[in-house]
Amino acid sequence: MNLIEKILSNHTDKNRVEPGEIVDIFIDTRVARDFGGANVVKNLEANNLSIHDASKTFFTFDCNPGGSDQKYAANQHYCRQFARNNEIQVYDINAGIGTHLAIDRGLVYPGSTFVSTDSHANIMGAIGAFGQGMGDQDIAAVWAKGKAWFKVPHSVKVNFEGERPVDVSAKDIVLNMLSVFGANKLLGFSVELYGEAIETLTLDERITISSMATEMGAIIVLIPPSPKTLDELEKRSGKRFELIQADNDATYLEELTLKISDFKPMLASPGHPHDNILVENALNVKIDSAFIGSCTNGRIADLRIAAKILKGKKVAPGVVLKIVPSTDEIWNEALNEGLIKIFKDAGALVSNAGCAGCAAGQVGQNGPEEVTISTGNRNFSGKQGKGLVYLASPEIVAASSIAGYITTSNNIPAIPAVFTADSIKNKAKKQIPKDSIDSPTVVQGRVWYIKQDDIDTDMIFHNRYLTITDINEMGQYTFDNLRGYEDFSSKAKVGDIIITTKNFGAGSSRQQAVDCFKSLGIQCIIAESFGAIYERNAINAAFPILTYKNIDSIEVENGNMLKVDYINGTLSNLDKNLSCPINKFFDVQLEIYTNGGLL
Repeated sequence: MNLIEKILSNHTDKNRVEPGEIVDIFIDTRVARDFGGANVVKNLEANNLSIHDASKTFFTFDCNPGGSDQKYAANQHYCRQFARNNEIQVYDINAGIGTHLAIDRGLVYPGSTFVSTDSHANIMGAIGAFGQGMGDQDIAAVWAKGKAWFKVPHSVKVNFEGERPVDVSAKDIVLNMLSVFGANKLLGFSVELYGEAIETLTLDERITISSMATEMGAIIVLIPPSPKTLDELEKRSGKRFELIQADNDATYLEELTLKISDFKPMLASPGHPHDNILVENALNVKIDSAFIGSCTNGRIADLRIAAKILKGKKVAPGVVLKIVPSTDEIWNEALNEGLIKIFKDAGALVSNAGCAGCAAGQVGQNGPEEVTISTGNRNFSGKQGKGLVYLASPEIVAASSIAGYITTSNNIPAIPAVFTADSIKNKAKKQIPKDSIDSPTVVQGRVWYIKQDDIDTDMIFHNRYLTITDINEMGQYTFDNLRGYEDFSSKAKVGDIIITTKNFGAGSSRQQAVDCFKSLGIQCIIAESFGAIYERNAINAAFPILTYKNIDSIEVENGNMLKVDYINGTLSNLDKNLSCPINKFFDVQLEIYTNGGLL
């Protein structure tokens, strides 16, 4: 068996599992974050469910650890009360990013299983463990049952050849991979990395690469632990671990080869993590702000690199640099090594550990027309505010913050660029939510045909609304951040159907990106493919989603009346009297749908 098959089979009652097989997986570690946690608790209480094993169940407050508005504060308090009543450990606002805590404290270990309301739970691939981001209902079910249903993914093996160039960081490695694979070529796959260059990666570098599996559409990027990695894990956690590896005769859907010797320093252009360009082609682009941190690049190695570049220098006038370690332990390491002083002397804002610039609230957002360079994993439009965001390595971000424009550490100017503020225009909008409707197995409705790949969860339901837990409030914000569809909620009608293309729902694990459609009374969404977490969330919420291979034959146009049969898998254009096959509900999906939801 390959690595994912071995891990999953070890957590079932089966000796082996096969790709495409749906199995119940025992989950070793179960986590809910601050914004998703409140909905997890609501689901448990509404269904009178108890905790399966409190010793394996945790809260982490990392998305907005300061509780910067009333809804975040209320949600955190709600979770704390539930935790006290159920003897659940809370890694509170002083602890840091939950996935990193789980690694560093040995809550997750090679070969184990982990789920969280964090869509980057697949960062556990960095240590050869299985991690999966899930929605609120999913996590509630796991907390109550100790297990989750899961479809065994196909696996792809990627071999790296050649010697890694000295100027190519771990962030550059994953950005180069994104240039090759894009956002959906690995959609739904488990990916294993091999080669001498991979074997020599440090733990911090492995975390950087695996943390962006979601941006590649992959279920997980698994990096088999090296003896050095095990040593690092054992040193941080104080625990002993065993090595788990794929069998020598393991089979893969595909084996690919990448020449790491050809990799170069790269940036992700604003809007998409996979829209990458060489750093050399973006030199001198003016920036207004910079961020170093996130689950991708908030490790001590990242901070040391930044400090080496910033020492004795100042952030450019008018540029804001924010630096956030991923955990409190790393924050203290940076303090003891004098890195915090270097950052402060340079003029940076240094915050307590957490997600910070990658999510809403902790260290603020960027404004309209503002250009940010960030070490985060996502730069979706609106993800970090209303401005533009480039993704880059800590080296590039630190150097650019000094220059005032994008540059490299060996091209920092003696005189930085002068900042000139542009006028900022803000707009506010409010729509009226609509009632949801029942959904039978055969439906008819008017179609919205949205021909756009990779519509992510920030486009569907922006992170500034994540504190909303009332489904009746959610509909008004649907597609609020999808260009050309900002007024969708005011024009959508109860009973409408959406057809779109590849990788719909990429990105975050937020349940609201499903529930907002239910709030509006949308009957179903049909796409070529869905983001892996989004697919689970929709199925578990009993919201109909279906996939197709080709619908050209029925000549769909916006506004056509369609008929969809979930059981038989047919899609009909009633206006043109044309029909075609689509993929019908699979058994588990139908069971959950008939039940009205997972819980």
